[in-house]
Amino acid sequence: MRNFAAELEARRAQGLYRERKQTQSPQRPSMQVDGQPLLNFCSNDYLGLASNPHAVAALIEALPSHGIGGGASHLICGHHQSHHALEERLARFTGRDSALFFSTGYMANVGVISALVGKGDTVFSDELNHASIIDGCRLSGARICRFAHSDMSMLEQHLAETSGHKMVVTDGVFSMDGDLAKLGELSRLCRKHDALLLVDDAHGLGVIGRGGRGSVDHFGLDQDDVPLLIGTLGKAFGTAGAFVAGPQLLIDYLVQKARTYIYTTSMPPALAEVTRQTIDTVEKDESRRTHLHTLVDRFRRRAQALGYQVMPSDTPIQPLLIGDAARAMAMSAALEARGIWVSAIRPPTVPPGQSRLRVTFSAAHTHEHLNQLLDALQEIRSDITTESGEQAVGSA
Repeated sequence: MRNFAAELEARRAQGLYRERKQTQSPQRPSMQVDGQPLLNFCSNDYLGLASNPHAVAALIEALPSHGIGGGASHLICGHHQSHHALEERLARFTGRDSALFFSTGYMANVGVISALVGKGDTVFSDELNHASIIDGCRLSGARICRFAHSDMSMLEQHLAETSGHKMVVTDGVFSMDGDLAKLGELSRLCRKHDALLLVDDAHGLGVIGRGGRGSVDHFGLDQDDVPLLIGTLGKAFGTAGAFVAGPQLLIDYLVQKARTYIYTTSMPPALAEVTRQTIDTVEKDESRRTHLHTLVDRFRRRAQALGYQVMPSDTPIQPLLIGDAARAMAMSAALEARGIWVSAIRPPTVPPGQSRLRVTFSAAHTHEHLNQLLDALQEIRSDITTESGEQAVGSA
């Protein structure tokens, strides 16, 4: 029998063992975590809507008339009018013909990719794409061609050498690095080589683009340039679920073929009802994005001045590259001891030697919150050293 205990011990020894922390409060900057107060800098609640009082009140109001559970799959009796209204709202928000609501972002990527490519087809995937994209590619049965991160020359060579049905899949904002895909170039290559382009903009929607319309809008592109757009609602929108938006023909096709849509119970309809209201907030409240980007700019300047290796990102995802997994864990623990919650990201989520502190910002953070984070980073840079004691952990 496989020695599972030994594998777990090996992960502990390598600094790769994962543990869950229990939160005892809503998602917000100041939280109770394992019974201790912590200032949260690891949430994807980019606009501070996850515990927005207006959204909470709207959910309470919707529950008596909408119930709690979906009851069944969308194709049995679980497709509520609120789900349908949300899909129509998402289509308008993204400037697309139609949209399809999924229960999670993982299910959206796996379902869409495995429905649109299969045996005999080829799917091209950026090497830093999210795990849900990677799994969708694997489960599709299609030939997988991974290209180096944002390497358009490599991708074009692979596209030119490949015949048959082709699809290119990429994150819009890469979740661990925080940088943006080269969507303009990707769109041009897909047109040139007759490939379908799918963008997962989980970390871009709500944060960048006009009215928070994401990375596709940020680059001045539309449905003709990026036919299929996937987004999640549990990050900047503050609720839960996900969607794919695109041409009516492809959305109709996915209703017939996407197994993760067909064979799962629908999300609570009351939650779909509230999400339509949070989309309105995302679209109209530009002050949240302005404040968020001000925090990000200030953090980057100050962190670099402290000697940290800040990665090239202008989004709320601000990784500090550490390198060694054990060092990253030690830094995360030292920050926690100072009341700051920042996750250490280690392999296999990131490549070996690229462990990091993944700092994320929310519009709910204040400049005082940022000051507390920067003060703690300054302290631990002096206190935590390498084994030789010659260089502070986190230095460039």
